[in-house]
Amino acid sequence: MNSICPFFEVHQPYRLRWFWPDNKQGFNRYFDEAVNKEIFLKVAGKCYLPTNRTLLELTDSTDGKFRASMSVTGTLLEQCQEWGEDVLDSFRDLAETGCIEFLDETCYHSLASLFESKEEFMDEVKEHRDLISELLGITPRIFRNTEMLYNNSIARFADQMGYKAIMTEGIERVLAGRSPDHVYKAKDANIAVLLRNYKLSDDIGYRFSSIWWEEYPLTASKWADWASGNTGETLNIFMDYETFGEHQWEETGIFDFLGALPGEVMDRGMRFLTPSQTIEAYKPAGEIDVGEFSTISWADIERDTSAWLGNDMQRRCLEEMKILESYVKKTGDAELLRIWKHLLTSDHYYYMSTKWLGDGDVHSYFSIHSSPYDAAVNFMAALTDFKAHVFRTLTLTE
Repeated sequence: MNSICPFFEVHQPYRLRWFWPDNKQGFNRYFDEAVNKEIFLKVAGKCYLPTNRTLLELTDSTDGKFRASMSVTGTLLEQCQEWGEDVLDSFRDLAETGCIEFLDETCYHSLASLFESKEEFMDEVKEHRDLISELLGITPRIFRNTEMLYNNSIARFADQMGYKAIMTEGIERVLAGRSPDHVYKAKDANIAVLLRNYKLSDDIGYRFSSIWWEEYPLTASKWADWASGNTGETLNIFMDYETFGEHQWEETGIFDFLGALPGEVMDRGMRFLTPSQTIEAYKPAGEIDVGEFSTISWADIERDTSAWLGNDMQRRCLEEMKILESYVKKTGDAELLRIWKHLLTSDHYYYMSTKWLGDGDVHSYFSIHSSPYDAAVNFMAALTDFKAHVFRTLTLTE
């Protein structure tokens, strides 16, 4: 193993309020400002600020040898502007180090890449690129789609938009016996593919504080030993940023682990690289071929689209959103368009999942709903009211 490529997904959605028609207008008619602010401030205090501070200290203490990457969604950046300018400043500090690479994705962390037309998908990616440029002063070269949703078509569009690499899950059915620890190339596109090593990623992201795990407790030394035993060129470790301080509380020792990890890794002769550095350092070892009807993701055991489209409730809600697209855009109303885009955020559909056991626990995290059925009923109630506003607007403008 020559290098480790860490990546963190930084995201919070705008959650729906329990919908009942009232006198509220615009965005806050559908989205719960109080709940969203409360969750943002909680996670900012437990995760974003202390983790950003830790990463900043690591880049300084290693003389820039510690490298990592992250994607901050447009929805979270909006929340930073509304409720956490100090959080936004801390992301700016990371960008200024030159050691933390920021990636692009859909601005609203949406499911737009699953539409037959990729027009909305490309619009949202461009919107994210503009927002990152405006707020952080950088232009990303690497793309990471919502939930790492990936197929050949998505890779081609990322290539057309000028990205040099795209990230997705290193799942066995795609690799066909190969290792995820290499750089690959997308089929029929001139774009590199970086694949997540899900076992070593989830050892930190999910199993770190699990006392039932036979490897508990996980230390930085133990994890670095595992990493050094892999035989590929690049170990791609991708996880939610909320791993640090939120999913794994400070009391578990997760920040001590993060602080000790770079030293343990470098003591074993490995180095840290950003995604851009990784694709420049290594040539593709083969091709990744994922057809549109076999779309993969990093979610749940199946690692497909079933986390968002696995039941009739989810599929019906997304189909209604697709049908509404042309009508919303025809209104020319910026506020209606903003609401529609935020209703495409993947989290809403994730909360409707009827999977149980371990996956069920993950789906309910951060949800305001007591069950997936409540989530679906509430979403459809809000969508029905929103649809009426859209058509009323169209009638008044004709």
